[in-house]
Amino acid sequence: MPAVFLKDRALIRVSGTEAQSFLQNLITTDIVSLASDEARPGALLTPQGKILFDFMIWRDGDDFVIETDEEQRDALLKRLTMYKLRAAVTLAAAGNGITVSWGDDIAHGFQDSRFAKAGIALARTPGEKGTDDLSAYDSLRAAHGVVSSGADYALQDAFPHDVLMDLNGGLSFRKGCYVGQEVVSRMQHRGTARRRVVTVNSAEPLPASGTEITASGKPVGTLGSVSGSNGLAIIRIDRAGEAMASGTPLLAGDVAVTVALPSWSGLVFPASSDEASA
Repeated sequence: MPAVFLKDRALIRVSGTEAQSFLQNLITTDIVSLASDEARPGALLTPQGKILFDFMIWRDGDDFVIETDEEQRDALLKRLTMYKLRAAVTLAAAGNGITVSWGDDIAHGFQDSRFAKAGIALARTPGEKGTDDLSAYDSLRAAHGVVSSGADYALQDAFPHDVLMDLNGGLSFRKGCYVGQEVVSRMQHRGTARRRVVTVNSAEPLPASGTEITASGKPVGTLGSVSGSNGLAIIRIDRAGEAMASGTPLLAGDVAVTVALPSWSGLVFPASSDEASA
């Protein structure tokens, strides 16, 4: 069973009698339906619907634990405190480091809903309990279309749909209003999400993260995480679909690549300007 310690992850504990309602009215995740052993992705959005902070969240008894990037934690804690007002909620930093482990024999930890969608049992557990190399986890992410902010997209530059939150449990369309909800709901109902996560493959090693992906010299997207000849990218699937339908090669820099939408997503490439549909 591979187990990797992610030392750059940090935790926030949200407690108090109004913790659930406070978070439910603020973040993208439906935490009312969150199972006791489940970790879901989520985000705090800008009023314009873009991801201001991203994280994983799970229950710990009556409390909630938010796992985010260490560099985000202080700013996220400050922003949550700003929204708290007089709510009966306590917010506090709660340690550093997460171990991710995967395989059929996982006995402990919070099950990551993003990987569960792909049929992978992956648990997230606070603390250092793994010694495998980070590259093993990055390879798993690259194979199954699970992105990470910083490595695959910039905060305040991506909508939840861009990173598949509408499909992986991180974005609710059934609960009440939250920050940015009007924008993402409009995208959902109008089917206007054109940027999506894809897996990227090549017959040779991929160039560095941040390399532009093009078709006939025109930009399609940008390469994110790279693991040898495999990687992730967020691309315009309408442009990529047109290129593939016409036999136009896709290039990451000078390297020929193929791209695929994660099979678990149910998405398809449009062959015209039509939108992809689940």
